[in-house]
Amino acid sequence: MFDQVFEAIEKLHVAVVGDVMLDTYWFGHTDRISPEAPVPVVAVKGKEYRIGGAGNVALNLVSLGAKVAMHTVTGTDEDGLLLEIMMKDRGINTEGVWKSDDRMTTNKIRIISRSQHLLRLDYEVSDDLPADKAQRFIDKTIALFEQDKPQVVIFEDYNKGVLTKEVIAALLNYCQQNNIITTVDPKRKNFFAYKGVSIFKPNLKEAKEALNLLEVAPTLAGMQHVHELLKAQLQHQVSLITLSERGVFVQDGNEASITPAHIRNIADVSGAGDTVIAVASAIYACTGNATLMAAMANLAGGLVCEAVGTVAIDKQQLLDECKRLLANEQEGSQLIDG
Repeated sequence: MFDQVFEAIEKLHVAVVGDVMLDTYWFGHTDRISPEAPVPVVAVKGKEYRIGGAGNVALNLVSLGAKVAMHTVTGTDEDGLLLEIMMKDRGINTEGVWKSDDRMTTNKIRIISRSQHLLRLDYEVSDDLPADKAQRFIDKTIALFEQDKPQVVIFEDYNKGVLTKEVIAALLNYCQQNNIITTVDPKRKNFFAYKGVSIFKPNLKEAKEALNLLEVAPTLAGMQHVHELLKAQLQHQVSLITLSERGVFVQDGNEASITPAHIRNIADVSGAGDTVIAVASAIYACTGNATLMAAMANLAGGLVCEAVGTVAIDKQQLLDECKRLLANEQEGSQLIDG
């Protein structure tokens, strides 16, 4: 079964719209405190650049075998040029990457010593695109949608200004008129702007804050209540809510379930949400099965947490893990029947 799903993904055309960023890692070691201030001195031994934000979602989809186009706005700086080169090298279509003279390409610099994250430096502009540039971005993006015919559009919102309310409304309207599946990983600023989206994927903390809920039990009944509150405002189809170490909740129509997390040696949770939305979008677009979508996205999110920094899911590793778990479930079922 899983082989057929992954074969279907290889025929999938996906558009990712949102805030792309450069993830920079400085690796080193510390063995003394600075004489200038009570802070550790990091002897930098290496530097690494990775594709982050919405770009990491695109990277995960490419790793799964899908055909992916990136739609975003970067600066005309060296970081923006490096990001575009990196995306092209990884097989991501960058026709939809628009450069703006008055924006800075987001760069998150992480300083890591002996696998410990010591500090992060953020270079960014988070102001919304001005109305005229937002309209140009809309027009360009829709023109490329007409050309590429994506089957699913993922909105990856990091509150960096690309996904303004006007951009969201215009692109969602186009997708709904053309029967394109839409999925979103929302942030607080535009949380309720994604009306009518196919799949809405916040984490539990984001959902509680947006709904002004002080306490929600992460039980099936509690999460179904959250789904109903979200649906009342969004009129979306599927809720996919990540519950951290408790797994993921999914509800499609009246069908709801919680998929527990698998035991992992967690090294870093950076980028796990990107992997979850990428895998979920691909699986749902190919199968229409929300339960399978949640199970495979949950598994993929756990797998990437075993590596330090933002990394894309390994397709073969995910396939092997799916088959292993299925075999274990079948073996357990036979023991119970026996």
